[in-house]
Amino acid sequence: MKKLVQKNKKLKKELTIDQKINRRNFISFTTFAVLGGAAFGGWRWLYNSPLETPGITAGTRAPLRRALNKTELAFRRVFSNNNLVETYPKSMAAKNVRHNTDIGSDSKMDMDAWRLNVNKSTGEKLQFTIDQIKSLPKTELVFSFKCVEGWDQIQYWGGVKFIDFINHFGLQDQTQLGYVGMETPDKGYYVGLDMPSAIHPQTLLAYELNAEPIPFKHGQPLRLIIPVKYGIKNLKRIGTITFSNQRPRDYWAEEGYDYYSGL
Repeated sequence: MKKLVQKNKKLKKELTIDQKINRRNFISFTTFAVLGGAAFGGWRWLYNSPLETPGITAGTRAPLRRALNKTELAFRRVFSNNNLVETYPKSMAAKNVRHNTDIGSDSKMDMDAWRLNVNKSTGEKLQFTIDQIKSLPKTELVFSFKCVEGWDQIQYWGGVKFIDFINHFGLQDQTQLGYVGMETPDKGYYVGLDMPSAIHPQTLLAYELNAEPIPFKHGQPLRLIIPVKYGIKNLKRIGTITFSNQRPRDYWAEEGYDYYSGL
């Protein structure tokens, strides 16, 4: 029996080079077709799935929103304020800082009349001038600003750490809540932030860009710089800050983007 098997093996002709190539091509094209069909089927399923229920987030398919929410939970479990974003020498900072959009910060306003409004969860309302904010210790930050569109740029900002602002003005109890909401004076642009990211030691209430007062188009007189988030969370021209246990509204999350938008 053993000799018969060996004889049969010898009788099998070895494939030619062309046959081997054809065989590999057949396997490759078959695999591609199967995977392509599966991908197309998955796309059709997602495309035809129901839209999420409009609320704090909206504009995307329900399965995709569930996936984004699960991703957020995973990121929040590993998030730590001990993890700092990479910083760079001031010499590496861009002189011509990229400007994307004016949503919520394009209307003219009297800068002398500007006030930062803070709404506590207790209902108490506070107001601060830019001079009060500038009187606190200044922190400078040179980091890579990242946009969801895919570009990044090393930028140099100066201002007050948000956690220093909180501690100085006796807002420590508000950090026990889940979220911070910020919006422009005209309420045209607004973001919602999870508290751990908001009080990250590199999060700034910035009033300087390249060691000069922030230009109008970049959010004069005060804007948010939060390096652990994509640019869509870096609100220009802060008008109001609100503390809450409920997710605040968020401009781009209402358009279907990821609410968390963390890096």
